[in-house]
Amino acid sequence: MSVPSLVRAALLGFGYLATLTATAQAPQPPTRTFTNPLRDEGPDPWVIRRGSTYYYTNTTGSNITLWKTTSLSGVKEVPATVVWTPPATGPNSTQIWAPELHYLSGKWYLYYTATNKATPGDAARYVFVLENASSDPTTGTWVDKGRVNTKYTGLDGSVFEHKGKQYFLYSAYVGPQSVLAIAPLQNPWTLQPGTEVIIAAPTHPWEKGGGRQILEGPEFLPGKKGQLFIVYSASACWDDNYCLGMLTAPQGSDPLRPESWSKAAQPVFRPSAENGVWGTGHNSFTTSPDGRQNWLVYHAKTAADGKCAGRSSRAQQFTWNPDGTPNFGVPVSLQTPLPRPSGE
Repeated sequence: MSVPSLVRAALLGFGYLATLTATAQAPQPPTRTFTNPLRDEGPDPWVIRRGSTYYYTNTTGSNITLWKTTSLSGVKEVPATVVWTPPATGPNSTQIWAPELHYLSGKWYLYYTATNKATPGDAARYVFVLENASSDPTTGTWVDKGRVNTKYTGLDGSVFEHKGKQYFLYSAYVGPQSVLAIAPLQNPWTLQPGTEVIIAAPTHPWEKGGGRQILEGPEFLPGKKGQLFIVYSASACWDDNYCLGMLTAPQGSDPLRPESWSKAAQPVFRPSAENGVWGTGHNSFTTSPDGRQNWLVYHAKTAADGKCAGRSSRAQQFTWNPDGTPNFGVPVSLQTPLPRPSGE
């Protein structure tokens, strides 16, 4: 190579190195973050993503309200839409709790817990259903489909689909405690008669906090290796150690057989004194806008005060263990910045 060629090559190499150095030193765009809560008043949060849109709801007590957003972390920034107000009298006239929005067979359904204003309390508490044929659940007309024909009084109804069949889960009042029951659906508001079975009852000390024996808020989660999971809330909502437990059914098992389900010996998501998070429970699951991440949405409180009040809704990403079980990690403090869901 001639001397001029060597000089030219050296200059080119120097320019390449200078470009690399400049690139390394150039400020990189910051990772977009958010901090919890999603909503300051957000007990029993529920999120469903359909396409690029999230629909969020939580217990208000007096009505059913939906928040519509393209950003899971931005729920607090969008307006609320009251989609249903209970009648003045009747079996579903007061204490409107734990609404869940589901899209089944081409229509929207809202499952919610209510009781009768004339005789309020657990003895008259049931799960009810509303139906909406609109493509957008914040619009259209919600039709009252009545009470789900459960065997017991109870609360916290949820549904899931598995191998082409639809199932209903709820927390049933049986004796002095709340147990978890399941039944196949005949249609979105009717259980197949005579098929309801109890699959779990409180057995561990951490399921008996607050002076009650309670399993509630059951939510279905398919495993990464074919297992079926039901994640539930344990103990009374006023118990500071309110937490999440989990049932597991192996791949290929029948979800209607109680023996299919085994219970985790310890909570899978629990309060963190270090992070100032108490009463972690009543969750739902969703994914990031691009579908690449799994997110846990739950309520918690900042004070260990023995009260149900003060529950805010929160979200954090969860991962999967090598055996296909979920790893929910530790609840983060309200001061911890979290990367926004991928695709936002």
